[in-house]
Amino acid sequence: MVDPAKNQLFYGDNLEVLRRHIKDESVDLCYIDPPFNSKRNYNQIYNNIGKEDQAQAQAFIDTWTWDDIANQGLAEIQENYLGHFTSQSIDLISGLAKVLGKGSLLAYLVSMTLRIAEIYRVLKPTGSFYLHCDPSASHYLKIITDAIFCPQGGDYKNDIIWKRQSAHSDATKKFCDIADIIFYYVKSSKTVFHPQYGEHDSNYVEKFYRHDDNDGRGRYRLSDMTSPNPRPNMMYEWMGYPYPSKGWRYQIETMQKLHDEGRIYYPRHSDGKFDTKKRPQLKRYLEEQEGSIITNIWTDIQSLTPHAAERLGYPTQKPESLLERVIKSSSKEGDVVLDAYCGCGTTVAVSQRLNRQWIGIDITYQSISLILKRLEDSFGKGVLDNILLNGIPKDMKSAEALALKSDDRTRKEFEKWAVLTYSNNRATINQKKGADKGIDGIAYFRSEKDDPEKIILQVKSGKVSSRDIRDLQGTITRESATLGIFITLQKPTKDMIKEAKEAGIYKSQYMNAPVDTIRIVTVQEIIEEQKRLDILLALEVLKSAEKQMEVKQGSLDFE
Repeated sequence: MVDPAKNQLFYGDNLEVLRRHIKDESVDLCYIDPPFNSKRNYNQIYNNIGKEDQAQAQAFIDTWTWDDIANQGLAEIQENYLGHFTSQSIDLISGLAKVLGKGSLLAYLVSMTLRIAEIYRVLKPTGSFYLHCDPSASHYLKIITDAIFCPQGGDYKNDIIWKRQSAHSDATKKFCDIADIIFYYVKSSKTVFHPQYGEHDSNYVEKFYRHDDNDGRGRYRLSDMTSPNPRPNMMYEWMGYPYPSKGWRYQIETMQKLHDEGRIYYPRHSDGKFDTKKRPQLKRYLEEQEGSIITNIWTDIQSLTPHAAERLGYPTQKPESLLERVIKSSSKEGDVVLDAYCGCGTTVAVSQRLNRQWIGIDITYQSISLILKRLEDSFGKGVLDNILLNGIPKDMKSAEALALKSDDRTRKEFEKWAVLTYSNNRATINQKKGADKGIDGIAYFRSEKDDPEKIILQVKSGKVSSRDIRDLQGTITRESATLGIFITLQKPTKDMIKEAKEAGIYKSQYMNAPVDTIRIVTVQEIIEEQKRLDILLALEVLKSAEKQMEVKQGSLDFE
């Protein structure tokens, strides 16, 4: 099981991650800043891009086409796959398919519907959801989110308008777009909201905080001390002032305390005597006020300039102050914050700083790498020890990008992916720290002996030779294993193939045919040919049942 104190960083499709790894009702706050269907491609500005990063040089593509993935997504919604879709969301998407046709916009909306339904599932009953978008498709996203949240007891709370920039050149052709929209939803009426306060507006201060006794306490405003409702027990004379018709707001002991602290303003005549025809008023000092309460129009947070200190070169990076407001409003220390489109990791970094647990998901390796570096730069190398990094390459380029990284953490994730993918998640990962003694994974298969037989799995991402096969044969002997699997990113040499064949074959009554004692498998075969271990493993039925239970429960554990 996953250490509950560990933070989670997933490299992969967020829909797959949400469905397979995130438990029901396990997240306190989810913020997402997904692609906006802007029909643009975004490229990150890299300072040190190497060959291993070229596959990810394009940060993400915000263009959509109707393809097999969109068709499958539409079918999942209409067939209520896994029972995660409301009848309203099914009817809505079916209706939009008729109105919009099967094109880029519908493909985008289908993608978002699939993911918002999963986000609703993983939120706790007290959870909150913030969806950051722009006018490109916000009107569609609003009704999609309504159709998922509201029928199940959730509620729409706000449109938050974030003024991200000033007027620009397109103002001559239309009212220029200078704002993003953030939809705020809650999963139930149990959700707790923490109001936020900002600095007082200077015009407001000048208008209302006009008084200053020059005693070091600063500006103050005057506030009525009369009761808003009749209060007979508060009808007492004070300092020669008759009580108001409904009584004072405070008990006499409180009035005395305020008087002793110099907190009461007494109206006086020009000769200095009390003017008892007027009312005393309470002095409310500016420095004691929390500030102006934050409304749903945010004009005080500036977007990042090209030279901003926190800017990382990521094209759609949001300022940390924006995420800080969201996180403080809808979570407390120790709560779990999820960002399913974490990009360059602003949500992750702010959650770390504010002592929240966090889960980040992104589909590009460069984002994962950038987040790791950002966390290390901000909080020191030790912060990475508390992160579970999970990665699932989908093509050769992304596999190479993961395998060829210099960071041992990410390279180890490549080895895990290779072992688990080839074994259909049936092998056990070698979790030993330090030297792995040539073992990246172990699997067991049924044999004619009393005990199951062992298979050693080894993964290599660099240059390979026949010596690697001889080393694997030595490991098999040392570990009393029967078979060995050598997974290589590079194409095996003829000498390697010859060395493996010379290791002989293994026969068993439980196998359909003899198998090579040492089998060489390439990553390309795993990805492009979907090549998998075809040996019936011991306890396979039990392991399969455990896996089904894990998927059903939505465990966070990658392994």
